[in-house]
Amino acid sequence: MTRNAPLVGVYPGTFDPITHGHTDIIHRATKVVDRMVVGVAENAGKSPLFSVQERVELVQQELDSLNTNGAEVEVRAFDNLLIHFVHEMGASVILRGLRAVSDFEYEFQMACMNTRMDPNVETVFLTASERQQFISARFVKEIAALQGDISSFVSPNVARAVTDRFRNSTAPGDFAGRTARD
Repeated sequence: MTRNAPLVGVYPGTFDPITHGHTDIIHRATKVVDRMVVGVAENAGKSPLFSVQERVELVQQELDSLNTNGAEVEVRAFDNLLIHFVHEMGASVILRGLRAVSDFEYEFQMACMNTRMDPNVETVFLTASERQQFISARFVKEIAALQGDISSFVSPNVARAVTDRFRNSTAPGDFAGRTARD
């Protein structure tokens, strides 16, 4: 089978913050698609540490130094249904990363729902590299909030942004000022 048009994929996520696990998936996914849109979800329901615009900027900064295997990669914020965003981007593939078996059930359900809404859009799962399997943005935030070292999970730029956000934050529920006993 030959393709005439470039294969466009969307890698959606909250990216709050973007981790080495995310960049690993992006790097590896660019071997599969010709063009990738990293979709940064608004997702206010998750009470993100960073605004959507800040997350877009952090993701873009990470991509500036990432080997994208010749694929065109762009970062876009979205606040609508994923399948609608995929259509807006002219994509036919949704790229998702799996860290562990526990991720699979949720991701499988989402893929089935997206397929039901548009059977022409395929979901491709990429398993996390062995070195990145345990990294989650939620854990990175918890470690940073308790003044732990997050430098092996995120880039220096992201580590600085996360650390600064906790240092300068007084919002309830953001882990600021907590100790290991809290």
